[in-house]
Amino acid sequence: MARVWLVPLALACVLASAAAQICFKTGVSARALQADLSAGNSTAFLAQAIFSPWVITGLALYVASVVAWLIVLGKADVSWAYPFVSLGFAFTALYGYFVLHEPMMPARIGGIALIMSGVWLVARS
Repeated sequence: MARVWLVPLALACVLASAAAQICFKTGVSARALQADLSAGNSTAFLAQAIFSPWVITGLALYVASVVAWLIVLGKADVSWAYPFVSLGFAFTALYGYFVLHEPMMPARIGGIALIMSGVWLVARS
């Protein structure tokens, strides 16, 4: 596998991992699960969360991400590949802002810009 394919594959791994987090958030944000959490009923919460279609989808995305990530690590130096993982923070923060309407303060915007700049520099090395 040529190195040119490693960047898209590493990005796909990060996107799948970030999508898994979003699925988890969606799954555990269901009203019934939140009621269990508020009532302190963690056993019922976990039982419902495990069988949530969103959580199951998130787990499947994680498995796919891990399989692809093993290929990336098999072909690239870990010092080159691992900084891509930090893009997950940027992707989830942007999703939170645009879709979940979470606040995006200037410090967070600056942090995302630094992360993306750093990964770009590492990818070019």
